[in-house]
Amino acid sequence: MSSGARRRRSPPSAFPALHLPLQPFFQHVCEANLKNSATCQNKYEELMKKVREGGGEKAVARHTQRNKKLLVKDRLRLLLDDEDFLELSPFAGLGLPYGDIPSAGCLTGIGRINGLWCVFIANDATVKGGTAYPITVKKQLRAQEVAIQNRLPCVYLVDSGGAFLPLQSEIFPDKNQGGRTFYNEAIMSAMKIPQVAVVCGSCTAGGAYIPTMAEETVMVHRIGTIFLGGPPLVKAATGEEVTPEDLGGAKLHSEVSGCVDHFAKHEKEAYECTRNIISTLNYELPEEEDEQRWRAEEEPLHGCEELLQLAPLNYNHSLDVRMVVSRLTDGSRFQEFKARYGTTLVTGFAKIHGHQVGIVANNGELSNDASLKGSHFVQLCDQRDIPLLFLQNTAPRPKQTLSMAQAEVNSNCLKAQCSMMSAVACASVPKITLVIGGCHGVDSYAMCGRSFDPNFLFLWPNARVSVIAPGHGGSLLPPGGEEEEEQKVNRRLEEESSAFFSSGRLWDDGVILPQDTRKVLRDCLDIIRQQQYQLSTEKQRSPLLRI
Repeated sequence: MSSGARRRRSPPSAFPALHLPLQPFFQHVCEANLKNSATCQNKYEELMKKVREGGGEKAVARHTQRNKKLLVKDRLRLLLDDEDFLELSPFAGLGLPYGDIPSAGCLTGIGRINGLWCVFIANDATVKGGTAYPITVKKQLRAQEVAIQNRLPCVYLVDSGGAFLPLQSEIFPDKNQGGRTFYNEAIMSAMKIPQVAVVCGSCTAGGAYIPTMAEETVMVHRIGTIFLGGPPLVKAATGEEVTPEDLGGAKLHSEVSGCVDHFAKHEKEAYECTRNIISTLNYELPEEEDEQRWRAEEEPLHGCEELLQLAPLNYNHSLDVRMVVSRLTDGSRFQEFKARYGTTLVTGFAKIHGHQVGIVANNGELSNDASLKGSHFVQLCDQRDIPLLFLQNTAPRPKQTLSMAQAEVNSNCLKAQCSMMSAVACASVPKITLVIGGCHGVDSYAMCGRSFDPNFLFLWPNARVSVIAPGHGGSLLPPGGEEEEEQKVNRRLEEESSAFFSSGRLWDDGVILPQDTRKVLRDCLDIIRQQQYQLSTEKQRSPLLRI
């Protein structure tokens, strides 16, 4: 796209503003929500502190003092333009059956390098020595998926000890396990999505393939190594003693094997080299003045801090979702679509930090009319190439069928929901999903849940993710079931529906605080927009293969 085309101004929006202050007559609901938000935020901060400690004091000391390596946060500080990056799934790996793996043993996210948004996948060798667990592989695959969906350059900071062998059956054999990482690398290269690897530690076994398959690789002298089997394996197999540097160090791979393209004497030089490589990519970013001109956003009429009072304690504490919308959009402006039809679903157009979006928000049960309205609106946004933002707070349990009349109503609703699900699945525009309350049952699919492949999916800390909400376990049991069994089901739902339980298993891209939502949405929309600045993306090519 030419620079002239990018500078064209979109038609000015005169959307009506939503003046929806917090009213005294629902003060008791706001107070209950605020108290719950404070509890959830404390839990969020507690877990974030645990994650930031990595593998603990001893592991950090061994990493920095004995191995002379930088910590992941220091590596990112040298690589990225600033520390204002979008981290993905920081709580992944917590509360798993095989123990806590802070941040799943790797940091993933999206940050700017020379002004260009790039995905980064950085192993944290302070956590279990950089060993890959099943959740580590899942997190890396999700980061690659984000890069593919949004056509983002990808930078790998490799410091890996290979797979955790006691769990090899959950890491190695299946389609979406270890080998998928290398498949994705080849596919991304064919799609002309740039990939750069920095070998800043051990790359053993499967970890050796990541830098070797990247398009350009930088390797750090004395601390970076690449080999399938290390010196102990050579000793056991042949009786020969060899140093890691002689077996697979930076000199060997830059001068003899050709596995790497750039030799760096130390880590700082490696990240400078990586930044230089990113500057060679074929992108034409807009001028800063042009970007500020098209943005020209207004702040919402109501502060984002008020979202803490609107994050529902449970479904019965949900207020009009337009109040949430008015605290996220520029100037609290919102052009509602079909306002008087299917009122349990709110749809309409707005701008967030200058980006036009179509908003689909639950405001009650997803009825027949609401589903048809949602289907119409999603197709409309797809036709106009407008990204979709889903604000999800679904009903806690499915509708009951107690009469023939109710059965007919439910059947019609089922057909309408299927229509909406088809529209969401087939929409080619970018989609962002934010769970602000409940994520339950089939309604969550129609609202672009994880299985419907949104570009990004985030949860508020108060969110609940389960087939039905806690307290409704009885609807899963046969009529006349024992009360003790129902209580047991509800206790399990209470534990397993938590936002942190979900994020620990990587069912989402992270838990975000309500007051940070507008900033996170801005970053996501900026990231999605960047792909239009890549030049000559049309032609598919074979992946770049090393000699």
